Amino acid sequence: MPDDALAISHQDWTQRAEALALPTRHRIAGADADGSGGTFPVVSPRDGRTLALVADAGEKEVDLAVSAARRAFDTGPWPRLSPEDRGRVLLRIAALIEEHRSELALAITLENGKPITESYDIELRALAYTFRWYGQLADKLTDTAPHAEPGALALVTREPSGVVGAVVPWNFPLTLAAWKVAPALAVGCTVVLKPSELTPLSALLLGRLADEAGLPPGALNVVAGDGPTTGRALGSHPDVDVLAFTGSTAVGRRFLHYAADSNLKRVWLELGGKSPNIILPDAPDLATASATAAWGIFFNQGEMCTAPSRLLVHESVAEEVTAAVVERAGTLRVGDPLDPATEMGALAGAARADSVQEHVRRGTESGARLRAGGMRREVLPGGSYFAPTVFDQVTPDMPLAREEIFGPVLSVLAFGSLDEAVALANDTEYGLAAGLWTSDLSTAHTVARRLRAGSVWVNCYERGDMAVPFGGYKQSGNGRDKSVHAVEKYTELKTTWIQL
Repeated sequence: MPDDALAISHQDWTQRAEALALPTRHRIAGADADGSGGTFPVVSPRDGRTLALVADAGEKEVDLAVSAARRAFDTGPWPRLSPEDRGRVLLRIAALIEEHRSELALAITLENGKPITESYDIELRALAYTFRWYGQLADKLTDTAPHAEPGALALVTREPSGVVGAVVPWNFPLTLAAWKVAPALAVGCTVVLKPSELTPLSALLLGRLADEAGLPPGALNVVAGDGPTTGRALGSHPDVDVLAFTGSTAVGRRFLHYAADSNLKRVWLELGGKSPNIILPDAPDLATASATAAWGIFFNQGEMCTAPSRLLVHESVAEEVTAAVVERAGTLRVGDPLDPATEMGALAGAARADSVQEHVRRGTESGARLRAGGMRREVLPGGSYFAPTVFDQVTPDMPLAREEIFGPVLSVLAFGSLDEAVALANDTEYGLAAGLWTSDLSTAHTVARRLRAGSVWVNCYERGDMAVPFGGYKQSGNGRDKSVHAVEKYTELKTTWIQL
C-alpha cells in the first residue's frame, strides 16, 4: 500500500469507494449475525447517500454477544494462552490492518466525513500502531513479590477482569476502539465492541479482520445499534465485568447509572472537553503558535474532545494571533473528503451541522464578534459541510466559552496576567487537555502543574505516542487510555499470601 493518501488520486479514491464492499451484519462468536431489530441506514455525510442498511442489535443480540464473550473468557483458550501467543495474534491483526488499509480508510471517510488523508495517513496508522504496541507489550507485563514478614511469601498478580464492553464514538471510530480493545485483549479479556450507529461499518470490518488474524470465536464481538437500546443493553448486562466508554459527559453519566442498577461493573469514562490553548507574549514563535491554534480547532472538522476550542491570548498579542487564525480559516480548503487535497471534510451529519449552526447563532446573539465563517458550505449536494469559524470578544460566561460545540468553531478570549490565564483555563467543568506557549522554562513547569487537565502540551498541541497515558480530570472522565497504564482498567490485582 502507498505510504500516504496523496499517492492515490481523487478519481481513484472515488472509484475505490464505489467498489467498496461494506459489511452489514454483526460479528458474534466469529460469525456474521443478523439483528432481530431490523436494520438502520448508515448515511454518508459526504453526500447524504445511504451507504448500507445495517443489522440493528436489540437486547437479544447484545445478550448473544456477551454470552459468546463470557464463554470465550470462562472456558475458551484466549485467557489461557501465554502472553507471548496473545501478542502474536495482536501483531497479526496489525498486519492485516495494514494490508486492508485502503478499505478501512474509505469506510471511515464515507461514514464519518473526514478527509481521506486523515483516515488513511493518521487514523489507520494509529490503529495498526496501537495493536502492534500492545502486541509487543503483552509478554512484558510483570507481577510483583513485595517484601513480606519473615516466614511468608507475598505475591501480587494481575489477572484479566473478564468480559469488557467497549462503547466508542464516531469521530475516531477505529483509533478509539483500538485504545480499548487492544489492551483488553492483550491481558486476556474478551470484548464486546459497540461502535456509534453513525460509524459501524469500519468497526464491523475490523471485527472480521480480528477473526481472520486468529482470535478465538467470541474473543472480540461487534454489535451495531444506537445508545438507548444497544448501548443500554450492554451497559446494564450482568455478565459484563468492565465498561469502557468514550463520548459525551451526559451519556457517561448514564453508564454509571447502568452499572449501579446492574452488577456494579467498573465503568471507565473518557468524556467531553473545552480545552484551553494559552498563548503568552513570550511564545517562541507567534506565527507557529497561531498556525497550530488554527490547525488544532479545524483538524477533524473540530470534532475532537481535545480540540483547543478556547484560545486564550495575552491582550498584547491578541489581535496579531487572532488575525493570523482568521486568515488561515479563510484559506483552508473545505471539500470532498475523497479528494486528497481537501483539508477539512464534512461534519458527521445533518444533525451535527444543525447543532454547530445553532451554537453560532447563540454566540452572535450573546455579543461575541464573528470574525470568520459561521455558515454551511456547499460542496456536494446532500453533504454536511461547515465553514471554519472564529469568534473573538468572547467572555467567560458565554455559551461559546463553556459548552462543547464539537465542530470547527474557535472562541478567542483575551487576558492580562498569567494568573488570569490560569483561572480562565480552569474555569470549566471539563479537564481533558490544555496547551501553553511560552519560552520560559519555569513558566512552562509551574503553569502545567496548575492546569487541571489530563494532558498539557507546551509549545505544541495534540502531540504524543502510545507510551503516554490519555484521559481527563473532572467531568472529562476517569481512567486512562494508551500506554501501560491502560491495562490497569482491564485487570484485577490479587494478593496471595503464603505462610512458609
